[in-house]
Amino acid sequence: MQWRALAAEQLEWRYARAGTMGRATARSYTAAIPAVIADLPVTLPAGLAAEADEASREIARFDAELGGELAPFTTVLLRSESAASSKIERLTASARQIAMAELGAAKFGSNAPTIVANTRALRAALALSQEPDQDAILRMHHALMEQDDPEQTGHWRTEQVWIGGSDHSPAGADFVPPHHERVPSAIDDLVAFIARDDIPPLVHVAIAHAQFETIHPFTDGNGRTGRALVQAMMHSSGLTRNVTMPLSAGLLADVENYYAALDAYRQGHPEALIDQFVRASTRAVGNGRKLVQDVRTIRADWDERIHARRGSRTYDVADLLTRQPVVNAQMLDGELGIGPTNVRRHMDLLTKAGIVNETRVHRKGVVWSAMEILSALDDFAERAGKRRPAYGHAAPLASPDE
Repeated sequence: MQWRALAAEQLEWRYARAGTMGRATARSYTAAIPAVIADLPVTLPAGLAAEADEASREIARFDAELGGELAPFTTVLLRSESAASSKIERLTASARQIAMAELGAAKFGSNAPTIVANTRALRAALALSQEPDQDAILRMHHALMEQDDPEQTGHWRTEQVWIGGSDHSPAGADFVPPHHERVPSAIDDLVAFIARDDIPPLVHVAIAHAQFETIHPFTDGNGRTGRALVQAMMHSSGLTRNVTMPLSAGLLADVENYYAALDAYRQGHPEALIDQFVRASTRAVGNGRKLVQDVRTIRADWDERIHARRGSRTYDVADLLTRQPVVNAQMLDGELGIGPTNVRRHMDLLTKAGIVNETRVHRKGVVWSAMEILSALDDFAERAGKRRPAYGHAAPLASPDE
């Protein structure tokens, strides 16, 4: 497949070196100039094209399998994709920590609130999926970063970022994305590429993702925003219609080669990156199916353990717990309209049945946790694979995928 490699330009970096009384020191560095891809032909080797088509069909089958029972799995798979995408960036938390953060009860220093913000970005991506343009990308990034770095959301970066090398200068870095003045035009070109309808969906998604990560349009949050864009494109293409595909969980199993494939893309060889997306899709479907089956089995077992009349709101609470495995009285009221005076009636039955554990949280009152669902979510994350070291190391402005 013929593809354009990055061009490069020599720029000057000026900074104050310690002990120089504020005098600026200049060093030259090489920054990338992204290829213009809006109209480039996309022709794959026959074998890779066939594998991409089969992976796309498997994604569509998985999505269709869940079309008739979306209630728990829309949220479960969305949260699982968010956690896996965050884990690629070394942001980890248990399923219970994430659920507690959704209630506003995260422990100090936990990564869970950041993962919850990633879930918001994914929701924004799906809501904006019919038109993934410049404004949509900015809104995805805003949903992701509004709590952590509100001053940097809502606009493209206005400074140079780099990956690896020195903390003081991009000179000698592993990768230097384009100068910030090139970002708006590069994004315009990417959006024109995204608007094409002549490229197989999974191939289209993989290339757009790699181009986005190459542009690196933000000072932080590029990796997670880029993977949210993947979900938006999958949805807009019709590849997924019902649920979020946990593609990041597939990438997580081979994250070192994922980064290596991004490097190869920048050198004009997109096949490795497309292959990574094909393999990740296959792994993600298998892992997602196992999670769905685990949740179904747990919920069916609960029906045997709940001693309440049929039609009782206790069963509605059990359904809620499959998608929100940690709840408090406020959530039960907001989600199900169960007022404070009736909460105990249902939660005591579920506690007695061994379905939830009751915990008192400082300043947040009582919460109830469905430990079996939380365990199933943690098992999903474990199956996704442990992160192996990525290339280089991160400068303060950008991690390997940020």
